Amino acid sequence: MSTQISVLYDGKYNVESLVKTATWSGDVAQPHRTLTLSLSNTLNGEDQEIAFELGKEIRFYVDGKGVFRGVIFTYDITEKGDAVVIAYDENVYLTKNTDTRKFVKTTAGAMIAELCKSFGIPTGDIANTGYVIPRMILRSKTLWDMMVTALTETRKQNGRKFVVYASNGKLGLREKKDAAVRWMIEDGVNIIGATRTRSIEELRTAVKVVGGESEEKQITASEKNAALATRYGLMQHYESADSKLNASQLRQLAKQRLKELSTVKEDVTVNALGITDVIAGTAVYAFESMTDLVGGFYVNADTHTFSDGIHMMDLTLSKTDDLPKLDYEEEPEKKKKAKESKKKAKEKAKKGK
Repeated sequence: MSTQISVLYDGKYNVESLVKTATWSGDVAQPHRTLTLSLSNTLNGEDQEIAFELGKEIRFYVDGKGVFRGVIFTYDITEKGDAVVIAYDENVYLTKNTDTRKFVKTTAGAMIAELCKSFGIPTGDIANTGYVIPRMILRSKTLWDMMVTALTETRKQNGRKFVVYASNGKLGLREKKDAAVRWMIEDGVNIIGATRTRSIEELRTAVKVVGGESEEKQITASEKNAALATRYGLMQHYESADSKLNASQLRQLAKQRLKELSTVKEDVTVNALGITDVIAGTAVYAFESMTDLVGGFYVNADTHTFSDGIHMMDLTLSKTDDLPKLDYEEEPEKKKKAKESKKKAKEKAKKGK
């Protein structure tokens, strides 16, 4: 069955007749999706059919369904009229703005809403992320890195996962529950090719978290997966936590980190007939006999290609829900004060002897 695409430029020009290939892609590590159009932008070999302008809007439809709305960031054209248009959805502005911000006793959701308001980014539904972050100073970071850092700290404490998304030109934040598997991809039906990789390179079987205002008031929390340590060997993750966390919070952090890190990493790449709803962040059931590929997987990255009525997709799948992570590090000034406090304590101890 042939797939029909439509492309609307600047709200008034239907330009799908110029499109040779359309590539629509996304990755859970990025806040935005991308549309790349390969065009033959001339009818007479001398002039452009459409003079595409940077900053103008592009909308992309597949079989009548709107799947992309974004802004043109790049336009290339040759003397033959061969052109390339690259557009991103509105969440790209999270990566184009950098600032320094201080947050005190604020949830990640409230931080995201505040950042969007400050930079004029329209928002839709913003979920309540629950955990109140005691204190966070983020220096010279993009808005996206600030958001990921706050969501990472939240996930460490309460285990809840949240994703940033774009819908109808607005930024939204929703909790990521276990995704319902609606789509199956299998050999002999829609899989064209598949590769599977399993690895324990990043697996850890023990976690040690250290916090506290100074060395004398240091608090330590340790967790270990004895069964995995016996099977794969002892591999410990060490982490310095926010000094304001108490013993209970440190234990919770250690348990959560062990849960995240004690997983065998499994990556799968699949080339298959395209399904529009299968994009980064969704889940699929996959079966391929040679690679022994069986079960449910998360889609971490997707690339959908449309050409001559044929829709294909390349997927990166994983057993683990690999949302982007950025650990928070205390600002240099605070570290400096901690070192000074530690030095003074040592000097005081020496004098006491």
